[in-house]
Amino acid sequence: MKLIRLFYSFLLVAGMAACSKGSKGGSASTGNQPSIKVSGVNSARPAQTAPFRFYIDLSAASQQSVSVNYATADGTAKAGTDYTASSGTLTIPAGQTEVYVDVPIKGDSLRQADQVFYVNLSAPVNATLGTSQATGTIVNSNLSYLPTDTTGYTTPASYPGYTLAWSDEFNGNTLNTQVWNFDIGNNNGWGNNELENYTSRPQNVFVSAGHLIIEADQESYQGNNYTSARMKTEGAMQFTYGRIDIRAKLPVAHGLWPALWMLGSNINTVPWPGCGETDIMELVGSSPNKVLGSLHWQQANGSEGTYNNAYYLPTGDFSQQFHVFSLLWQKDSVQFFVDDQLYVNGSIADVTSGNYPFNLPFFFIFNVAVGGNFPGPPDNTTTWPQRMFVDYVRVFQQ
Repeated sequence: MKLIRLFYSFLLVAGMAACSKGSKGGSASTGNQPSIKVSGVNSARPAQTAPFRFYIDLSAASQQSVSVNYATADGTAKAGTDYTASSGTLTIPAGQTEVYVDVPIKGDSLRQADQVFYVNLSAPVNATLGTSQATGTIVNSNLSYLPTDTTGYTTPASYPGYTLAWSDEFNGNTLNTQVWNFDIGNNNGWGNNELENYTSRPQNVFVSAGHLIIEADQESYQGNNYTSARMKTEGAMQFTYGRIDIRAKLPVAHGLWPALWMLGSNINTVPWPGCGETDIMELVGSSPNKVLGSLHWQQANGSEGTYNNAYYLPTGDFSQQFHVFSLLWQKDSVQFFVDDQLYVNGSIADVTSGNYPFNLPFFFIFNVAVGGNFPGPPDNTTTWPQRMFVDYVRVFQQ
């Protein structure tokens, strides 16, 4: 009897061991299933409706077909407006590792913040979920169309006793590169410890809806954390005397320094400040309702001479509407205006030391600087991107 009991005990233990091994075998089978993942897409919004292609991959080929459900979900991009909602079941045949799903993206050219939506995976068969969500990023920030409110002050297209010598109305879709060229890079902070890297990329300077737009942004680019543009007519358009009108709307955030100004065309032989500088308009972003008009020259001792004054908007700030910044430039005198209001009345008599350089040819510079000694750095109130809109620049001469 003892031997029989021992025999049955042996069978019981063996049976339990067999059950235990069978359990582990099932888990091992699940563990051997490939995992499935979906990969994200980051691409510019198309001009016309076109797909973003999301790839779904297995970690290894399976001897069985694998299926998984997918469905799109809104983020800042909305179904029906920015993309077409999609859902269904995907099958990856045995022996294969990849399929894809195309999600149609609505075409547009409006420059705006980038947008995201999602593709989610669920209910896999013969596979486990690895990466179950992917992000589709619709890049709008480099697109070419950016309308803006055009209200504000304007000036006439002609004046009695003057003819239009040159203008740029910034119509069409491209900048006239026969007239405008660019300063590029950081140039050791441009003498002011500035933080931006100037580029000629369409991300930073473009023409849209009848306006020139200079866009400053926070991004890592060639060793700097900000980008912008600095464009000029040097070597192409230079002028001596006349009435100059520039209609513009300005960025006013902390750390921004938009400027519409001129330098003496002899700067390559007579270094600054001897060549002379005429600041038709410059604004420090921390003072959003204030602009400066300035003359700079070299005094007899070699230092910089400055004559300037400030104009304050009675209400609002310079980002809310267009204003016209004007220069009435005659022999031995230079007057500055905002919306035809005189606020700087300079003349040769104000250059009490050094040579008066303002009877010689000058060229234009338009730029938006970021940071530096003058405006100070951006702070946590500064949003990006920041833009200066220029409606027109006109030069009238007698």
